[in-house]
Amino acid sequence: MREIDAEKTCTSYKKGEYIFKEGARPFGIYCVNHGKIKLSKQGDDGKEQIIRLVKPGDPLGYRSLLSGDRYNASAIALENSGVCFIPKDLFMGILQKDSSLTLEMLKLLSDDLKKAEQQITHLAQKPVRERVAEALLFIKETYGFEEDGQTIAAAFSREDIANIVGTATETTIRLLSELNREGLIQLNGKKIVILDLKKLVRVADISD
Repeated sequence: MREIDAEKTCTSYKKGEYIFKEGARPFGIYCVNHGKIKLSKQGDDGKEQIIRLVKPGDPLGYRSLLSGDRYNASAIALENSGVCFIPKDLFMGILQKDSSLTLEMLKLLSDDLKKAEQQITHLAQKPVRERVAEALLFIKETYGFEEDGQTIAAAFSREDIANIVGTATETTIRLLSELNREGLIQLNGKKIVILDLKKLVRVADISD
């Protein structure tokens, strides 16, 4: 930690700013200090697909750094955020010396692969309504609730939710309105209140 603290650099990013862009070469690893970040890819049709949400304490860009590939997604601030950067040589040197850190990175990569496989399966097989409900639970699991225990502690546009689900914004708006009318959620601008978590889990058709 002393080595990292001596060489890391921390930068503030405004909402909408890129931390790194898809196709760029990695020169180190990032870690979120505060704020919220999305990882997104551009499809062949130019449509954005959000593949991961990042919270404070989470690392960024480690897969590409370890594999030597270019970034396969862009990291974009969802709100004003602070992100620290650790140079490649320093991080790789510590990784070679610290077996516990190496094991943690392997766990991260394994978890990423599991989530990617689940996402591919759900996009191919689940109805859109189930995927919208699952997206809300995904955001809640990442960022938690506000003090009221119901309002998701993150503001997401309808377009961003659609880009998580992998469907048109208009379809997402319609399905969110349905869930709102059914009393499962309440829409307060970009904030979403989950009124009935158990029913939302059933709609999403997930086991936990």
